[in-house]
Amino acid sequence: MKFIVWLIRVLVFVLLLVLALSNTQTATLNFLAGYSWQAPLILIGLAFFVVGLLAGLVSSLPALFRLRMENGRLKRELRVARETPAVVEEPPMPPLI
Repeated sequence: MKFIVWLIRVLVFVLLLVLALSNTQTATLNFLAGYSWQAPLILIGLAFFVVGLLAGLVSSLPALFRLRMENGRLKRELRVARETPAVVEEPPMPPLI
């Protein structure tokens, strides 16, 4: 199974490498106020991929911090629950006749 996964990874890498090498023509990206950037098309695509990756990571930070705080709180509660002695209740005595 691991061989098949690695084979698929190598095939995807080769496919993306061929795609990158076939898109080396210069593209112009126009910004506001008359600024422009001329670069190979694959470099512009890579830049947008990295910006999207960073935006996704930054947007997940609040949830990550919230989950870490909740995890710490639950660990403290578990430690307190383990340290407190358990109260064992005796079953009631059967009625005497």
